[in-house]
Amino acid sequence: MEEAQRRLDELLDRAAIGDDVVITDKNEPVARLVSIPALKGKSKKRWLGSAKGEFTVPNDFNDPPPKE
Repeated sequence: MEEAQRRLDELLDRAAIGDDVVITDKNEPVARLVSIPALKGKSKKRWLGSAKGEFTVPNDFNDPPPKE
């Protein structure tokens, strides 16, 4: 909970973009932050790495295009 208090702004930003944030006290879940459905679709803050795991870049991404 102490860490959540220090990082509350970041945790709220994560909840606002759709992440479920679970807050624990002594490794026991005590609260969960989730987005409010009515706010979905509005402009939301993003941060580097927030889409991690949502897509993969093909191995040939930087290869030159085929000649045909």
